[in-house]
Amino acid sequence: MAESVYKVIELVGTSTESWEKAAAAAVERASSSLRDLRIAQVSELDMHLEDGRVATYRAKVKVSFKYEES
Repeated sequence: MAESVYKVIELVGTSTESWEKAAAAAVERASSSLRDLRIAQVSELDMHLEDGRVATYRAKVKVSFKYEES
């Protein structure tokens, strides 16, 4: 089996509904421009607050994909 190299990038997804939807938004957006996504890891969750209420859920997501030189 040949060795492989993977690149990891960090994204922040947002949602007004939930952290799960925020994380999914990050992965869906990444999949539109990156090929061969392998792993997504939620590394941090936070919220943007307005007037003492949750306005936006934010999920910091690390996404890995196979690195290929052109």
